Amino acid sequence: MQKLDFNLEGPYIELIQLLKAIGVAQTGGHAKMIVDEEDVVRNGEIEMRRRAKIIVGDIIVIGGEVEVTVV
Repeated sequence: MQKLDFNLEGPYIELIQLLKAIGVAQTGGHAKMIVDEEDVVRNGEIEMRRRAKIIVGDIIVIGGEVEVTVV
């Protein structure tokens, strides 16, 4: 599994924006598709809200292949 740290520059980032920022999704539509297919796990639970506010301390796993720690 690939592990990444994402440095948050504000109070939060929306999930679909995070997926684009780390390069997992090429477009907003692709990011929405990833979320809709239930491929995103946030802190151990499937996250289905496209605009979920991701904050420092969250651990996001995408497709079981990429783990992102928000710092």
